[in-house]
Amino acid sequence: MRRTPEPELMESPEQVLAYANADFETSDDDFVAAFLSRAGPIPAGPIVDLGCGPGNIAIRLARALPQRTVIGVDGSEQMLAVARQRGASLGNLRFVCARIPSPALADIKAGAIVSNSLLHHLHAPAVFWRTTKATCVPGAPVFVGDLRRPATGDDVDTLVARYARGDPDVLRRDFRASLHAAFEITEIHEQLVAAGLGDFTVNEVGDRHVLITGNIPGTP
Repeated sequence: MRRTPEPELMESPEQVLAYANADFETSDDDFVAAFLSRAGPIPAGPIVDLGCGPGNIAIRLARALPQRTVIGVDGSEQMLAVARQRGASLGNLRFVCARIPSPALADIKAGAIVSNSLLHHLHAPAVFWRTTKATCVPGAPVFVGDLRRPATGDDVDTLVARYARGDPDVLRRDFRASLHAAFEITEIHEQLVAAGLGDFTVNEVGDRHVLITGNIPGTP
């Protein structure tokens, strides 16, 4: 199945409300726990969550690592309004509205980058990997989760029926569009090699996800 890109940003009131109210607690907890267990020593510098949306993962990281600064980055000010409200009590958390690539990130020397479900939104995925390399210090762990594109339209129908049957219409519609927009494993490998990150590991997770991990080249 050929890739069909979807809009890069989620800005409609309907989308913001749906994602703010969606129950991703288990998957978000699992994502943060997996990052913390695999990251190893994290160099000095903030932990940056690219494509943070309403702040689910950034807030969890800030709570789990109170000694570290966490920066959530998203291109949708509407999503960030929710994130700022939710994370207002956390002094080690801040949010930046930026659509990568952005000069707003130029001065950040990140000790780690995490990202969940941003890559497939980007029309030019090379921008994600360039931004990751430019934002991180050498040795920084990178932990990226995303969807992977099914082989056929029938497979998309099966996944939507399996995982989004009871969801609001906007979530079902977006899930379907995201499956069509996601990358295959081989495409992600090609992106990484082109970015000089060929040593990163790409693993299939379950029947619809992919996990991309590695450390920025160089000596910390």
